[in-house]
Amino acid sequence: MACKTVDNILDHALSGYDLSTTDAVVLLKQTDPQAIAAIRTTADQLRYTQAGNTVTYIINRNINFTNICEQHCSFCAFRRDNGDPGAYWLDWEQILAKSTDAVARGATEICMQGGLNPEAQINGQSLAYYLKLVETIKQAFPQIHLHAFSPQEVEFIARLDGIKYADVIAALKDAGVGSMPGTAAEVLDDQVRRVLCPEKINTATWLEIVGTAHKLGLPTTSTILSGHIETPEQQIGHLEKLRSLQKTAIDRGYPARITEFIALPFVGQEAPKSLRHRVGRDQPVLDDALLLTAVARIYLGNYIPNHQPSWVKLGLAGATEALLWGCNDIGGTLMEEHITTMAGAVGGTCMEVETLQSAIASLERPYQQRDTLYQRVISQSILDFRF
Repeated sequence: MACKTVDNILDHALSGYDLSTTDAVVLLKQTDPQAIAAIRTTADQLRYTQAGNTVTYIINRNINFTNICEQHCSFCAFRRDNGDPGAYWLDWEQILAKSTDAVARGATEICMQGGLNPEAQINGQSLAYYLKLVETIKQAFPQIHLHAFSPQEVEFIARLDGIKYADVIAALKDAGVGSMPGTAAEVLDDQVRRVLCPEKINTATWLEIVGTAHKLGLPTTSTILSGHIETPEQQIGHLEKLRSLQKTAIDRGYPARITEFIALPFVGQEAPKSLRHRVGRDQPVLDDALLLTAVARIYLGNYIPNHQPSWVKLGLAGATEALLWGCNDIGGTLMEEHITTMAGAVGGTCMEVETLQSAIASLERPYQQRDTLYQRVISQSILDFRF
């Protein structure tokens, strides 16, 4: 059988069919400008069909409660050992102060993640410490959505306390965690992970924990860290694992699913030298990031309709351009961001609502504030823009 052309593949996608991994790799390997333009156009059409024309955003705050971490990922410039210059661990008063500031500035979400600090325990229990983090915020602000603790953090708690992943997830959910960040995924390929993050959970464990969260009613996001040592085949393999995970949640009627997909291009300016030298550049290649963004929309959109770029990694101009390549959401205000910024990203650490709105309006698209689970938020102080 003759190989499909790019036009054949794109027509297949526009007809509502799922792409095969082989077809997706063909798209991702394109270098011809006309073919890439057709991929972009198709992704934009599917974005309109699957998610509409309105671009959403969220008012949120990041709280990275510690950068002390037992692991040594080859891409990470954020982690420190206890006692190192720049090492920190926020106390309860600091957590509460940041949360208070976030709510005062209109946040509907706090995203909370941190390093894997073995000393973060209460009465010898890691879970007790994490539950105290949740309690500190939720007792003061029960209305805030807490988007917190990656699959890696769930494994860390379970391993130190000798309990099951399901027990950790259920306890965090009962305490007030509303959704789980789909971070620590990097690339879901164990060959890549052995180089990038050899101490992190493997692919099967990441998928198990996220699948367990869905089964227990805790929504998650999904991500990929792209543009370092991985191949197009490995990128598509990652997308296939996410699509399969979401199809499982749908087919089995789980009460929660993946809410969004975020492509996170590698920033290596301050990363450890071994990986930085191997990759050979400090900042993301925008063209590569945009092509992956478009192919991700085409491959995942029937199952994960919300796609978001990273303005921290791409800059606001790059993230705005990604709205023409399949993204329907521009992300959040963040208010503070440490992990990517410490890696050398130039996009900034905070974005004002009006700046996000202006970026969206520059494309002559309407904008809308949303919450973590993509429900519309009505604000008296921030009026919707309509053409």
